[in-house]
Amino acid sequence: MSMNRLRNLWQAGKPAYGAIVTMPSPQVVQVLSRAGFDWLLIDLEHGPIDLATAHSLILATADTPAVPLARIAANVPWLAKPLLDAGALGICVPMVCTRSDAEAAARAVRYPPQGERMWGPFYAPLRWGLSMGDYMRAANEAVMSLITIEHMDAVRSIDEIVTAPGVDVAIIGPGDLATSLGHYGQRDHPEVQAAIRTAEAGILKSRVILAGVAWSAEQAKQMVAAGYRMIFLGLDWSLLQRGCAEVLDGLPR
Repeated sequence: MSMNRLRNLWQAGKPAYGAIVTMPSPQVVQVLSRAGFDWLLIDLEHGPIDLATAHSLILATADTPAVPLARIAANVPWLAKPLLDAGALGICVPMVCTRSDAEAAARAVRYPPQGERMWGPFYAPLRWGLSMGDYMRAANEAVMSLITIEHMDAVRSIDEIVTAPGVDVAIIGPGDLATSLGHYGQRDHPEVQAAIRTAEAGILKSRVILAGVAWSAEQAKQMVAAGYRMIFLGLDWSLLQRGCAEVLDGLPR
């Protein structure tokens, strides 16, 4: 058994559902991590979250089923390192467009000889009551490398990207794919959908977990049937909006 619950779910053939955290609020993460999500992705790319706050958000998932992951703003190791040392069990890298990009993302999350992460896990071992040495021996298997396929250059290179050693998850980003094609906000545009199909096919032929975004429970079910094993169900703010809309729906005004 891995100390990363997502690996155990996937080994059992089960999908994992989660949400993106953009709010610098431990209270929000406390609620979300106890709401039934399998994972939460703390967003340091687009969310107004600094490193100290990210550490507190990771801590807010402790003793819950939710696996803490983090998205960094660029594919550079020093952005990943302190988040891993704080206890994140996966790092999501944006704009991976080549095999070398994917290789760099994977090396950043693992200790030598598999990678370039260096010593300093002062806080991560506390989550499991491990010594630093025991944590380091377990971390290379437990910690995940997640890459985002969100540009047409990545779609064109998908067969090479998914062969990069150490990459665990490839996330198809429909919003950014649409943007890269000039179809802003049009994720259902035929060109965008064709790009998604191409990326899906390349990922499904590999050992890499296919991840993507669902806008409804019905779409999530269809994606699982198509081979997706990691599903984004929303962002903290969008889930809040949907909850507000639901309680206000039909009330007299």
